[in-house]
Amino acid sequence: MVLETQAAVVPSETTAIPMEDSSCPPFLTTYRNLFEGCCEAEAAAAAAEEHHYCNLPFIDLGRLHGDELEAERCKRDIAAAAADWGFFQIVNHGVPAKLMARLREEQAKMFRQPFKKKSGGRLLDFADDSYRWGTPSATCLRQLSWSEAYHIPLSSSSSNKSTPRSSNCKDIIEKYSSAMSELANQLLDALAEGIGRDSAHIKDNCTRSTCYLRLNRYPPCPVPSQVFGLVPHTDSDFITILCPDRVTGLQLKKGSKWFTVKPNPNTLIVNIGDLFQAWSNGLYKSVEHRVVSNKYQERFSTAYFVCPSQETMIQSNAEPAKYRKFSFGEYRQQVQQDVNLTGYKVGLARFLA
Repeated sequence: MVLETQAAVVPSETTAIPMEDSSCPPFLTTYRNLFEGCCEAEAAAAAAEEHHYCNLPFIDLGRLHGDELEAERCKRDIAAAAADWGFFQIVNHGVPAKLMARLREEQAKMFRQPFKKKSGGRLLDFADDSYRWGTPSATCLRQLSWSEAYHIPLSSSSSNKSTPRSSNCKDIIEKYSSAMSELANQLLDALAEGIGRDSAHIKDNCTRSTCYLRLNRYPPCPVPSQVFGLVPHTDSDFITILCPDRVTGLQLKKGSKWFTVKPNPNTLIVNIGDLFQAWSNGLYKSVEHRVVSNKYQERFSTAYFVCPSQETMIQSNAEPAKYRKFSFGEYRQQVQQDVNLTGYKVGLARFLA
């Protein structure tokens, strides 16, 4: 694994999108009070923050289908990466490159539509609140995410209701989510085996009706030193499978340092969520991560979240247990309550045994 200490510089890989583009949400006007109250000292400190580039642990999933010895080594590598970094990248994952490219193309077309069309819910026939942007609960700039997203429960993606304009995108989402589901099951098997448990509990409770897909866009930001593309957080699921583009932006925290992840073509990034950390009794790490904003480039990513039903109970079989038994519904409710009251997610610290 290569670590390089330097000031993070984002390479020029795509054409800049003018800020007056009508596709961008009205961040500056909507959050005017936050920008006017920005502390210049904090902004300067954030701009001067030293970042460390890293190459995440690299896993070739093709090894799972080789001889028995090589398959076991691959599983051990997956478990080690989940325990050490909480993140790893995968190749030979079985998701066709053409399918990922088609989804990215449709995603870009959709997000580049006028903001009024997106906010009016006329582009995709999913739930009315599927399109989201900014951070309604933000009380300062460090709580604001300069991004927009379609948050799509997969139970709704197969709906028969669709317009000709949206049917092609929905068909691609259907195929992509099916491929992701198969991939997720392989990863869950390996991760569960790594801690001596059976993955059946997770797979039985993380069905198509409970998992979801999130299509993300990070528009160019005129004040990248003051606001994140996505604020620091951990994921409230078992695992997340991320398909990033080639623009640098994702960062993760290891120890007290932030590491910038170098994008690699045709790879997917997997990270452990809070539920797996609790289920593994802390062996696997749900790591804080964020996306930095970019002054000149837009960035896209697609995240597949492996979530259970609300009533699913999360409990480690280890003794002593680090976390008390809780339901996923209870966990989500507590997270939302903390965010509304403080602007930040507290997470698993609320559920210590």
